[in-house]
Amino acid sequence: MEYISGIEINEVKKLQNERKAGAIYTAGSYIMWGLIPMYWKLISDVSAYEILANRIIWSFVFMLVLLLLMKKITPLKQVLKEIIAHPRKSLALAAASLLISINWFVFIWAVNNNHIIETSMGYYINPLMSVLLGIIVLKESLSKAQVLSFLLAAGGVFIMTFSYGSFPWVSLSLAVSFALYGLAKKMIRMDAAVGLTIETAVVTPLAVLYLLLLSGNNALQLFHGSWETDLLLMGGGVLTAIPLLLFGHGAQKIPLYLIGFLQYIAPTMTLLLGVFMYHEPFTHSQLLSFIFIWSALVVFTFSQVKMVQKKKAMV
Repeated sequence: MEYISGIEINEVKKLQNERKAGAIYTAGSYIMWGLIPMYWKLISDVSAYEILANRIIWSFVFMLVLLLLMKKITPLKQVLKEIIAHPRKSLALAAASLLISINWFVFIWAVNNNHIIETSMGYYINPLMSVLLGIIVLKESLSKAQVLSFLLAAGGVFIMTFSYGSFPWVSLSLAVSFALYGLAKKMIRMDAAVGLTIETAVVTPLAVLYLLLLSGNNALQLFHGSWETDLLLMGGGVLTAIPLLLFGHGAQKIPLYLIGFLQYIAPTMTLLLGVFMYHEPFTHSQLLSFIFIWSALVVFTFSQVKMVQKKKAMV
């Protein structure tokens, strides 16, 4: 009988504890993302443009303070030097900043204009969009299961388009912008905290300029309304950073397939909020559309798990 030493048992326990902590941190990040619509609803009287500008500015301020506290200013300087030295990375960073700003704007606008269910669909479709971009841009191959999942998802989008009588631009804008953002991030791999700081820094001057224009037209709500609104607008920066940091900390400790399962927490919570808390209409055709997309995700997720298991068996 094979003998297992006490050191090996401790190593196994340590690994199990790390994975458990990683799963908790990662699930916590997705739960926070799933609850975000409730936060934006609290300031629905503020325009989506002003909310976005504040989210960018206060995210940058919060992240800068956080990097100082975490003593990560040196890594920030190193990344900045690297970006300056490689123009291609500078373009990728500018693209990432623009794409995440578009994603944030569409989401805020959709939530505050009663399209929460459509945002849910967008984030359900997102993993499939990421794979599609991998095929088109990175020339990755596509398995039979992935082909089936795309056909099912396309069927869901077609049903949604047909039932609405218009193209579901909110869902697809969110899915495409976030998938492209992920692609841009692949070109500039960096620490999550450092990355968010630089991305928000790129668009902060535009956000400040927009708030100054609003102030000049006496249309600015920040510091011109209630203190509750001011705190909520500023708090958007903290709300942006915390789940990202939780995810960055947790995702490193768990396998990729588990992240794949956990990522559906956020759109599921968003869907439930839209239907049960904010009473958005959820028709039979919408249900059918979601069934197609859920089926696509089941096929896609299990094909990913099988792929991981196959790779492990080959090692």
